[in-house]
Amino acid sequence: MLSMDGIIFVVYILTLLGIGLWFSRRSSQSSEQYLLGGRSLGPAVTAMTMQTTAMSGYMFMGAPALAFQYGWYAVWYAIGDAGGSIINLAVLGKRIRRMSELLGALSPIEFLEKRFESASVRVIGALISIVFLFAYVCAQFIAAGKAMATLTGFTYEWSLIIGISVIIIYTVAGGYLAVAYTSFVQGVIMVLGVAGIGFLAYFHVGGLTGLNSALEKMDPTYLSIWGKDLAFYGQWGVVLGAILIFSIGYMGLPHVVVRHMSMKSTKTVKGAILISAIWNQFFIFIPYILGLISIILLPDIKDPEMAITQLAYTLFPGLFAALLLSAVMSAVMSTADSLLMQAGTILSRDVYQRFINQNATQQTTILVSRLCILGGGIVGIIVAIYEPPSIFGLAVFAFGTLGNSFLVPYVASVYSKKANYIGCLCAMIGGAATNIAWTSLNLEAATAIHPFLAGLTVSLLGMVIGSQFGNKPSQRIQDIFEQSKNKRFFSKEFDQNIARHLAPEAKNISKFLAKEAESY
Repeated sequence: MLSMDGIIFVVYILTLLGIGLWFSRRSSQSSEQYLLGGRSLGPAVTAMTMQTTAMSGYMFMGAPALAFQYGWYAVWYAIGDAGGSIINLAVLGKRIRRMSELLGALSPIEFLEKRFESASVRVIGALISIVFLFAYVCAQFIAAGKAMATLTGFTYEWSLIIGISVIIIYTVAGGYLAVAYTSFVQGVIMVLGVAGIGFLAYFHVGGLTGLNSALEKMDPTYLSIWGKDLAFYGQWGVVLGAILIFSIGYMGLPHVVVRHMSMKSTKTVKGAILISAIWNQFFIFIPYILGLISIILLPDIKDPEMAITQLAYTLFPGLFAALLLSAVMSAVMSTADSLLMQAGTILSRDVYQRFINQNATQQTTILVSRLCILGGGIVGIIVAIYEPPSIFGLAVFAFGTLGNSFLVPYVASVYSKKANYIGCLCAMIGGAATNIAWTSLNLEAATAIHPFLAGLTVSLLGMVIGSQFGNKPSQRIQDIFEQSKNKRFFSKEFDQNIARHLAPEAKNISKFLAKEAESY
């Protein structure tokens, strides 16, 4: 028999399944509909799907664990994250939306190939994306298994299989629209859940004053900006990297960049910035503070990544705790479905249709995408059962590598007319290789420079230096580049109305001129 907690969660996942099945018919109409939702998303859904996709299970599990380990130092990550959506939408939103439609691109990797006019860009980009999207999704699967095991009492393995199966079903069935609208629902649950537990926990320890006093008694270095035991003392390169990875890193994530491409119009950007900025301020900092509170209330916890779930059952009645833990699953599922959707898009559109079957029909492309999502999900479950590294470590590594690979190419694609395919390849390969080497060889300890900052520097240099070689962008791309910058001072409707009202006047003028010409 399921407990009341489990019943609440079953109702929750059935609701998500219902949303996925609801959009299944609409999503099968065309490739653009299945992969981009027909470019129809408004400000609220764009903002929520972008933020929930970006936040992931890391925020509910990795962030508290980092704060539990290092104290107030962890908030450097939150500071960058708080403004990440504003920077992302303001810098890329309008231009990516315009240029992707002008190029006819349906995936972020296809966009790079068409902008930089090189199949090699698509090959390298697809390879990096698939590998690290898969690593990122594994981190979400682990988080899903842990959270669901707490909710239902099932073993980690069965919890993983059940939870991820739900994600796979509604993603395969409903495509991008299902992912977007489930993310909207999950975003509301996430902010309500984390705000609820944060509010009670905050007063339980006597506010920030009580929290800091208790931390100081345990170990004064918990309060240091350099981390517990001054682990990062004087390492400004590490601190700067911690701020940058989430403040600008989102601009390099394919599953986030695709949100720009799916917006209804460029007008969507302004509203999306406002909504996401407000959502961030209610959400971003609380998981880190809950990690600090866990040091006081749960000093003997065996797995710090489960700090929020333990706090939920410690501070709340079982029924309300189940609702809060559904918020944890919301964070996990809203990212996992987006990652699976993007991996399926890349495999079907950027690999199968581009290099294997260029004459594939839209229905065939959709079928291949669905099969890729299904296959990726199954493989991910198998890998996650073996529990790879911590959610924080795996998520930040995958996030950082994707950001270092694509941030500079995406920004350069819409802001630099001279950026070419050589620069793009150098930026992608150099950024990814640097982050991988920095992380695997632990060069952060030797250099006091964060892996993301190191990768960003190399990627930027690669773009600048590489673009000095090879052919410059064609005249067509330069024209599209200029078009993507142009602002429409009047709406299409306004222009059409003006034309409609002036048409009779123009006709009368032409008749008058014709008569005048006859008289002469």
